[in-house]
Amino acid sequence: MSTSPLEIHNEDPFEEALEAFSRTVEHDLATRQLTFPTFLDLTVRIKRVCDDPNSSTDEVVNVIRPDALLSARIIRLANSTALNPYGKEITSIGDAVSRVGLVNVRSLAFAVATEQLAAETRSADARLIASGLWMHTIDVASWSWGISKHLRSGNADTAMFAGMLSTIGQFYLLARATKHEALEHDMNRFGEFVALWHEPVARAIINALDVPDIVSSVFDDRDPYGGAWPPKQLRDIYFVACLCADTPNPFLQFSPEMRSTLLQAATRDIEPDQLEELRESARETRDSLLSVLRG
Repeated sequence: MSTSPLEIHNEDPFEEALEAFSRTVEHDLATRQLTFPTFLDLTVRIKRVCDDPNSSTDEVVNVIRPDALLSARIIRLANSTALNPYGKEITSIGDAVSRVGLVNVRSLAFAVATEQLAAETRSADARLIASGLWMHTIDVASWSWGISKHLRSGNADTAMFAGMLSTIGQFYLLARATKHEALEHDMNRFGEFVALWHEPVARAIINALDVPDIVSSVFDDRDPYGGAWPPKQLRDIYFVACLCADTPNPFLQFSPEMRSTLLQAATRDIEPDQLEELRESARETRDSLLSVLRG
């Protein structure tokens, strides 16, 4: 008989709910039958139509158009200085999709959906956690994009997509937990559960979504950051972006001193002013994208 990663005793409503939720998550992983929450539905639909080589731009647009918020974000990104430096205004969703590209469409779909999840979570504490997680996610994605753009290393859109996927396991668990109301009464204890489960859940979701290997390999802990500078590989850019993010992950509460220590360890052979130069050089690019994702 399999055991849960947490030793749970039915002493209070929270632990009873956690035991039930643990069984649900174990079943999802064991059967590979992931129940995608509402916030991932649009992302999955967009992925399917984008992956179909026979899909036209019109078919992609038809999936996106019913979501007014997502459509507005895509048009706004298409008109941003980063993607539209000559300022020729784009007003149609079709032209906007062509301008930003399908990778960015997927990233924006995830950003909008997780933002809505943050607003819909029931308890005040859970909404605070979800909102903080969303802000952290788009912060990492924006840094990934900004650093890649600045270094002209790899594909910046792919780097942003990897950043948007970085917390997908945590968002999945938050969304699935809404059916167990008692879990929202103690977010600290629920956070311990998320810390144990988010990595295997994220791997399962990434596999189910058939994410390209170049992106999924970013989250493989067996291949740690190598410390080369400047960072050239996608996983190295993503790692530095995580440590550069100004908004902390609410499920990973590192002190400023710990974050500084991690960053120094990752860039152990680099002079501090070189790292600071990269961060400041990439910040404007990062800020321009972050403002679009925040809406």
